[in-house]
Amino acid sequence: MGALFAVLMTALLVAAPAAQATTPSPSPSPQQFQNNISGFLRDDTRAPIPGVKITARGNGFEGSATSSANGSWSIGVPTQGTYEVELDTSTLPEGITLAEGQENPRSVTFSQTSNLSVIFAFGKGIVLQEQNLAQNVLNRLVAGLSFGLLLALASVGLSLIFGTTGLTNFAHGEMVTLGALSVFVFNGLGLPLWIGIALALVVGAGFGFLQDSVLWRPLRLRGTGLVPMMIVSIGLALATRYLYQFFFGGATQQLPGAQVSDVQIGTLSLSPNTLWSLLVSAVVIGTLGFVLLKTRLGKATRAVADNPALAAASGIDVDRVIRIVWVVGGVLAALGGILWAYYRPGVTWDMGSQILLAIFAGVTLGGLGTVFGALIGSLVVGVFIELTSLVLPPDLKYVGALVIMIIVLLFRPQGILGRRERVG
Repeated sequence: MGALFAVLMTALLVAAPAAQATTPSPSPSPQQFQNNISGFLRDDTRAPIPGVKITARGNGFEGSATSSANGSWSIGVPTQGTYEVELDTSTLPEGITLAEGQENPRSVTFSQTSNLSVIFAFGKGIVLQEQNLAQNVLNRLVAGLSFGLLLALASVGLSLIFGTTGLTNFAHGEMVTLGALSVFVFNGLGLPLWIGIALALVVGAGFGFLQDSVLWRPLRLRGTGLVPMMIVSIGLALATRYLYQFFFGGATQQLPGAQVSDVQIGTLSLSPNTLWSLLVSAVVIGTLGFVLLKTRLGKATRAVADNPALAAASGIDVDRVIRIVWVVGGVLAALGGILWAYYRPGVTWDMGSQILLAIFAGVTLGGLGTVFGALIGSLVVGVFIELTSLVLPPDLKYVGALVIMIIVLLFRPQGILGRRERVG
């Protein structure tokens, strides 16, 4: 099993170094580090500002970069922490000045992501004003819905797997990571983005099929208990994660179109990627709900999740249904990873493990093994995490997912749509 898995990962990621060299990205610093401070320079007409020098200092390090033709710049830093970022105003084109009230140099601190964005505003006579609370809440609410729906894609797959097999799969985060890494690799090979995304979904489906065929089905046939299988999934997660790091490296990379300016819709200021994520997630989840409720395969899947023994006695091929569930779970996890790479934005070797707690929180809140419960739970978790970012430091906003899990397990362990069951 280990040999087959290694062959699959090697075939997929061996081209990653070349992909890093060919993928369009903001002008990099001379040194490549895992953490980056980056941004885009735009004047008050939204035109890019090239040739401007930006310097970052802190933690015994000093590095600089010059904005490229599209206004992008990026400085790699060796460690996360607090840095002083300064824009050299002497390199600004004639007639362009920093907006009134801009702090330069400014102190910035890394948050949950390894890619820290810094924005400089330009324009004569412009005075920066903070958004009011209502507008901030509205922006965070929409962002939370988008985040919750992409969480739901991964959570629904995890919930389907748990419902049909009883397995708590801690390697599900690596299935999420695989989707984003695959798109990055295929794009580095020169394939169009839409083809890269389609192939990434195929890779996700193949990974799910391979897991069940080589690992989980043999363990089920041997009568392995759920706790030992859960421990195996933890080992698989660690092995896969560091295999990603070995081939992909520790740097944060960007997918095509990840760095885009926000658009204004009324009082909302949103990234176009957030809107696309909302649309794609809603369509996919709606389609999945139709399949589960209205098709023979969906009814068979729900029957296996409800009672595998009775489903087998009724003539349902339980192993075939479980295999299909693993394939669908792999596709959903890969799609969730792609959307997560655009939402962050950035692709890293451990990005799936970063939201694994939020995925488990959504499944637990909705009810273990219930697909629609996972959807509802993920939406609640996504909105809660984004809203708490208004009052909590960015490093602590994911603590909300842990708080939700604790509260649910204490007061309603079966979740929102789960059923009460006697244990013991």
